[in-house]
Amino acid sequence: MDSLPLKDRIALVTGATRGIGYQAALGLARAGAHVIALGRTQGALEALDDEIFAATGKHATLAPIDLKEPDGLDALGAHLFERFGRLDVLVHSAAILGALTPTGHMDIKRWDDVVSVNLTATWRIIRSFEPLLRASDAGRAIFLTSGRAVHPKAFWSAYAATKAGMEALVRCWADEMEETAIRAVLLDPNTMRTKMRAEAYPGEDPATVTDPAEIAPLLVQLAQADLGLPDKTVLFSEWKAAGGALPANG
Repeated sequence: MDSLPLKDRIALVTGATRGIGYQAALGLARAGAHVIALGRTQGALEALDDEIFAATGKHATLAPIDLKEPDGLDALGAHLFERFGRLDVLVHSAAILGALTPTGHMDIKRWDDVVSVNLTATWRIIRSFEPLLRASDAGRAIFLTSGRAVHPKAFWSAYAATKAGMEALVRCWADEMEETAIRAVLLDPNTMRTKMRAEAYPGEDPATVTDPAEIAPLLVQLAQADLGLPDKTVLFSEWKAAGGALPANG
């Protein structure tokens, strides 16, 4: 197997300053991709870049953007077109939990923030980066989702509703891209040791939860895969149980 299966590929990762996004960026870089790391905090992005450089001898491109103020995505799209001319891989990992609260008690600003980051920003990302993905010979867009999208639960209304909306948005867009070289996939990481998980389950022992580094090889596989339409969400747990084999539709 090629030790650098993503050599010379251009990969953008959102939510790259921690958790799954951080490990996605590091894993794609180790696989040979040039990573564009998008996150809110310059210092955290620089820490990621230091680790990427230590592992690969190459720097990432850092994009400090707050998805609650997504106008920067349009400018980033134009900048990337001028610099690279294409985008081969998109991993959209960024999301926020909001508050676990009765639906009718949700603070309006917090509701708006969750909708902005989890749903509206997904549309803005598709809008800004579709032309770049079209310029690739095999554009791959990987969107992180959650079981709450299809299994809603009391107090999770904002997160569940926005993830369900994101899934519908991605499926519609993927159907529109069927005749292009772009393929999209929805990926459910299930339970992982992230800040969001700690917020949702503060009493949980983090040592009992999967390290997000374990999902990086799956993301590298999906970035290369001959994907079909995302009729079925790819489940990290099933991939792991299958010994690293992708499901038939992925």
